[in-house]
Amino acid sequence: MDWLIHDYREDDLAAVVHLIDTTAELGQESVFSLAECIGALTSRQPAVVAVSQGTPIGAALAHLAGDRAWVMRIAIAPAWRGRGLASALLRELERRLVERRIRRIAYVLPEEELLGEGLRNAGYTRRPAVGYFEKAEPPTGPVANLLEELGGRLLPGDLWDKVAGMEAEKNLIERRVVRPLAEPERAARHGVRPPRAIALFGPPGTGKTTFARAVASRLGWPFVELLPSRLADQGNLAAALRTAFARIARLERVLVFIDEVEEIAPLRTEGAVGGMHGVTNELLKLIPGFREGEERLLVCATNSIRSLDPAFLRPGRFDYLIPIGTPDAAARAAIWSRYAATRTDVKLDVLVDASELFTPADIEHAARSAAQAAFERDLGDGTAPGPDSAGATTDDYRAAIAGCRPTVTPAMIEEFTADIGSHARV
Repeated sequence: MDWLIHDYREDDLAAVVHLIDTTAELGQESVFSLAECIGALTSRQPAVVAVSQGTPIGAALAHLAGDRAWVMRIAIAPAWRGRGLASALLRELERRLVERRIRRIAYVLPEEELLGEGLRNAGYTRRPAVGYFEKAEPPTGPVANLLEELGGRLLPGDLWDKVAGMEAEKNLIERRVVRPLAEPERAARHGVRPPRAIALFGPPGTGKTTFARAVASRLGWPFVELLPSRLADQGNLAAALRTAFARIARLERVLVFIDEVEEIAPLRTEGAVGGMHGVTNELLKLIPGFREGEERLLVCATNSIRSLDPAFLRPGRFDYLIPIGTPDAAARAAIWSRYAATRTDVKLDVLVDASELFTPADIEHAARSAAQAAFERDLGDGTAPGPDSAGATTDDYRAAIAGCRPTVTPAMIEEFTADIGSHARV
C-alpha cells in the first residue's frame, strides 16, 4: 500500500478543497457543491484523508443527518485513480460512520439522463438526474448494545479479498460455506442446506482465525468470538456458555467463532464425571438450538482435532470439518508478493524456496523483520531513498527468514496429514 489514511485535520482544509475543486470535471462530480463540502469540513463532519509521502492525494467526507449519513464526495488526485484508493477511502469513512451508530449510508451521484419532453414543455430545464446509492448498516439500540456486550462487531468488508494464497482452502470454503449462506434460495433449488456449524483444524498459525473473520466479512454478518478463558473467568464455564448462547440467539444474524475449542470440548474418558465433562455436555446441548437459526454460523477452530470428543464433531452438529494446512509454494508466492509489492526486483522464487513449512503468520513475521531492517538502514544512511530503493531487498528477506523459527514442524505435518485422512469431512 502506497498511502496512509487518517482522520481529517484542520490543516488539511486547503489541500482537500483543492482536490475537490480540481477533480470536479474528471468524472468525480457530486450533487453537493464545493461550499457545502467546505461547510461539512469546517463543522467537523466525518472525513478521512489519504496521504502519500506527506502529500494529500485523496479525501472522502460525509454529512450526518439523524441515523443516516450522506457521503458528500470522494476526491482522488488524477495520478492515483484506478489503484483502489477510492475503495480504501470509502471503507475507512464507513468504519467511522458505523462507530457513530449510523444505520444507513447514502451516496448520491450525478447521472446524465434526459428528462421527459413534457417537463420541457412545462418550463423545466434539463439537469443531470441522480443515481441514489444506499447501504444499510447494523441496527442501533438494544441489538447493537447486545452485540457490544458480547464483544462482537461488524468487520471491514474487504477481509475475504485480503486472504492471500491458500486458494484451495479459500475456494472450498467459498463453495461449501459462503455461497450457500449468501444465496439460500439458489441453494434450496438444488436441495443444498446451508451449513450451520463448521470446524477448521490444522497446525497453529495456518490462518484458521483469518478464515473465520473473512467469512463473516464476506457475508456482512457480525462477528462474535467466544473465548473459553474469558468464559471460565465467570466461575461456572457451563453456565457462562449457556448465557452467551442465549444472548446470541437474540441476534438476527451472526457468525460465532470459538478458537482452541478443545479447551471446552475435550475427549471424554470413560467414567469421567463433572468438570470438563459437564462443559462438553452443555455445549453438545447448545449446538442444536443454535443450528435452528437461518442466518447463523458457528465456526470452531482447533490445532488438534484428535483431542476433541467424537460426539462433538459428528454429522448433525458440524456440517464440515475442513483442514487448513501450511501454504504450498503457489500460496507462499502469493503471500510474499503482497509484502514485497514495493520492489519489483525481489526474487520471490528464492523466498518461496527458503520458507517451506512457514505459516502465513511466519511469513508476516519475517516480512515485518525485513521491512524493519530496511527502515533502520534508511535511518542510518540519512539520505532520502529513491523510488527504486525503498523497501526490503531479497537479502533482507532471506536474512529475516533465516532468523525465523517456523511454527510448524515436520512432525506436526505428519500428524496433520493423518488427521485429514481420519477426520476431514468436506
